[in-house]
Amino acid sequence: MSGRHLLLPALLCLGLMNASAQAAELFFDDFSYVDTAALTAQGWTLRSKAGHPGIPGAAWAESAISVVDDGRPQGNRLLRLQASTDGTGPGTRQAQLCHQRKYLEGTYAARIRFTDTPVSGVDGDPIIQTFYAVSPLRFDFDPQFSELDWEYLANGGWASEKTRLYGISWQTVRLDPWQSHNQAHEEFVQLGAADGQQGWHVLMMQVAEGRTRWFLDGRQLVQHGGRNYPVVPMSINFNLWFSPGGLLPQSAEPRVYQQDVDWVLHARNVVLTSDQVLAQVSTLRRAGTARLDQVPPAQPALDSRCDF
Repeated sequence: MSGRHLLLPALLCLGLMNASAQAAELFFDDFSYVDTAALTAQGWTLRSKAGHPGIPGAAWAESAISVVDDGRPQGNRLLRLQASTDGTGPGTRQAQLCHQRKYLEGTYAARIRFTDTPVSGVDGDPIIQTFYAVSPLRFDFDPQFSELDWEYLANGGWASEKTRLYGISWQTVRLDPWQSHNQAHEEFVQLGAADGQQGWHVLMMQVAEGRTRWFLDGRQLVQHGGRNYPVVPMSINFNLWFSPGGLLPQSAEPRVYQQDVDWVLHARNVVLTSDQVLAQVSTLRRAGTARLDQVPPAQPALDSRCDF
């Protein structure tokens, strides 16, 4: 039986934006790849192009992305992003992974392990751990720019030392000099852990009918809308980078941070609750479905860049 047919019974009980459960289209990946070559073969791009965001002069390294065992008997695999810095731009390496630009309304969710301390080196650099969807910024204050952005700031950043989780719905932006138009929610909470056994959280966004609802571990934090609602298809992304202007002094030993991702899911044009997302992931995994991509490409097809 195909993965598509195995999904239909579970989908019949979900709350849908459209009238037909059978019309639901899912993107799912649990990152159970042998290596990153298999990862890119499934439509993911490992960033190598320099530029925004992060530390001027830093590299975005394909080698900063890997797929690793989680150490459990079940043999689960994880996507791992790793970023490091010695306190200088040339000595900084950041990580980013992007899927195709074809996602707009529906439900976005990912299970992510945040960390509050580096795996090596001294603690304190303003590290940014993310899960987001974005379209290209074609020019300053581009009216079609769209971005929905989860950002965890374990060591603060942007003129504040407070640990916090951001949920940001963007209307548009100018990068230099900086001027942004968005709605942002700050949740002042410590989410990471150094031992790898904690720090796991499910982040979710419901994007429908002019409103974006943001959920952390099943709890709604905020609702955004109006001019900040996305208007064009976006790519799904994860990145790990350092906030400019707050690095610790240069050191001989680099400070190394990691972020892990267990799975990511998007239900196109479908609003799922947090419980329904978890049930859907469980159904897929019980069926042996490691990845599924039923979301059609945008028409006309859009360039899927990985440089923002």
